Amino acid sequence: MLKAAKIVVLPGDGIGPEVAAAAVRVLKAVTGSSGLQLELAEGWIGGSALDRCGEPLDPKSLDLCREADAIFLGAVGGPQWEHLPGPKRPEAGLLRLRKELGVFANLRPFRSRPSLYARTPYRDEVLAGVDTILVRELTGGIYFGAKGSDGEKAFDECVYTRTEIERITRVAGQLARARGKKLCSIDKANVMETSRLWRKTVTELMASEFPDVAVQHILVDAAAMYLAQKPARFDVILTENMFGDILSDQASTLAGSLGLLPSASLSAEGPGLYEPVHGSAPDIAGTGRANPVGAILSMALLLRHSLKAEVLAQQLEAAVERVLADGPWTAEIAPHAFASTHEVTEAILGALKV
Repeated sequence: MLKAAKIVVLPGDGIGPEVAAAAVRVLKAVTGSSGLQLELAEGWIGGSALDRCGEPLDPKSLDLCREADAIFLGAVGGPQWEHLPGPKRPEAGLLRLRKELGVFANLRPFRSRPSLYARTPYRDEVLAGVDTILVRELTGGIYFGAKGSDGEKAFDECVYTRTEIERITRVAGQLARARGKKLCSIDKANVMETSRLWRKTVTELMASEFPDVAVQHILVDAAAMYLAQKPARFDVILTENMFGDILSDQASTLAGSLGLLPSASLSAEGPGLYEPVHGSAPDIAGTGRANPVGAILSMALLLRHSLKAEVLAQQLEAAVERVLADGPWTAEIAPHAFASTHEVTEAILGALKV
C-alpha cells in the first residue's frame, strides 16, 4: 500500500457531483485509520469545463491528472450541450482524457446477487453464478478513428493495430489466469477486418503466453444472446471498444441496475481513471435519487489497482455487499420504497464500522 496518494476528483455533470461526493466520503472513511495519507484535488471535465473555460476538458485539470496517482470521475454530458459540434461536446473531454492518460484497459466487473434477483428481468436460474469481468480496449477502434460528414454522407473509421490488441489481451490473460483460467474473446470476425486481426492476434498471443488459459471466440451478436440466456458461462470477457461499451450496459441488467457497476481504466504506467459505468442521468440530477454504489465500488477498484491497498478495497466491497443484501436501495432498484443517495451512502458508512 502507498503511504500517500494524490487523487484528482472530476465530478462532471448531472448526477456526477452527487455520486462523486458520496464516493469521496466513503474513501475517506475506509482510509481514515490506515495510515494512508490522501491529497484530494478537484478539476473540471465535460459540461462543467465547457461552462468554465469553453473546452470539454479544462487544461489545468488535465495537468493535475497527469501528476496524480489516480483520478476519479463522476459522469459527463447533458441536454444543454447536445447542440454543440462533436469536438466541443462534453463526451469529447472524456475521450481526450482517456487518450492523454493512455488508459487503454477498461475493467468492468459485474455480478448477480440473490438479494437483487427479483429486481432484474431474469429468472433466478439464469442469474445463479454470474461473476464476470469485462475487459474493454479503451483507446482504439471506432471511437478514435477518423470521422467526417458532408451532410449527405458520414463515416467513422475503425482501426486497430496488432500492438494495441496484444497489450489488452495480456491484461485479460493475466486476469483470467488469476480467476477461472477461461477467456472469451468477442469480435465480429465474419464481417470486419479489424475483428479478423483481433481474433488472429488473440489466438496467437494466448497460445504463446497463456497456454494454461482456455480461450473461446464468440461473435458479438451471439455473445449478446448468451449474456441474456446463459451469462454464468462467462468469466473473463475480452473485447474491443464499441462492443465493450454496448455489452457492459447489457450486463448491467444482470446486476439489477446500471447504477451498481464500477469501472477501472488502466495504463501501462501512470495514473488510473475510475468511474461508475452509468451516465450523467440529468433527469434525476439534484433529486437525491442517484445510486452511489457504482461510484463507491469504483473507489474500491482505485484502492486495489492504483493505491495497492487490497485490504482496504476488500473492506469497502464487503460493506457494500452488506448493504446490497438487505437494503436500503435507491429508486431504480426499489421504486416503491426507496432510499436517497445520502441514505444509501450513510448505510455503507455504517457497514464499514461493523
